[in-house]
Amino acid sequence: MSKTITTDDGTTLHVVESGLAQGLVLMFCNSLGTDHRMWDGQARRFGGDYRIVRYDRRGHGGSSAPPGPYSFERLGRDALCVLDALEIDKTWFCGLSMGGMTGMWLAANAGERFHGLVLANTGAHMPPREMWAERIDMARAGNLALMVETVLGRWFTADFLETNPDAVEHIRRQYLASSSEGYAACCEAIRDLDQREMIKTIDRPVLVIGGSEDPATTPAHCRLVADSIPGAAYVELAGAAHLSNIERAEAFNEALDGFLRSSRR
Repeated sequence: MSKTITTDDGTTLHVVESGLAQGLVLMFCNSLGTDHRMWDGQARRFGGDYRIVRYDRRGHGGSSAPPGPYSFERLGRDALCVLDALEIDKTWFCGLSMGGMTGMWLAANAGERFHGLVLANTGAHMPPREMWAERIDMARAGNLALMVETVLGRWFTADFLETNPDAVEHIRRQYLASSSEGYAACCEAIRDLDQREMIKTIDRPVLVIGGSEDPATTPAHCRLVADSIPGAAYVELAGAAHLSNIERAEAFNEALDGFLRSSRR
């Protein structure tokens, strides 16, 4: 079921619900340059046990793209607006890359709304600023198509790119459909990101998932997050690049399922 909600600053967000209508809630948050469909596999896998909530971050998919820059406080408040509009008091959260960065803000600033959080293929600080400045300029010039193959080469291993063309094409189309302004404004949020101190205050159950072959948010990025959050667990998926939930779906789902079960006790 799809619907549109309006945030406190007037931005419209596209929200998709599936699974058990009255079940415990599991919320997913997409990466930069994708939309809610990056979680199709997880929505199918967990829909029999949970009420699944997915939404397109501002600037992506069916959501509107107000002028940037954005911040992770704003992006976190968007997630809370979704929960409030759906009258959800508490949920589990799973975010990858930029979704994980959003999850860090949520856990530190609105932890009471979450049973636990999975932060996948993500980082608390992502320099150098110059790299993001280049991407921002290219996006605002309308050149996402010039970046897509390089981006896909960071998101998936060479073997996956060769052997899973349909899955790769599904993500390519999402990337190319991104709003140029929305993409650039999200890059500005990542450019300015530094949550290294803030995440030390998180007191929710957290699982950090990394990919052994991820060149974007490397295992070192992910381990820093896990080491900084009291009690956080860390799982590294062998053979996975950045979009580990797609490339190593079975292993990702197993890790997520184990975390959900353990944090329900």
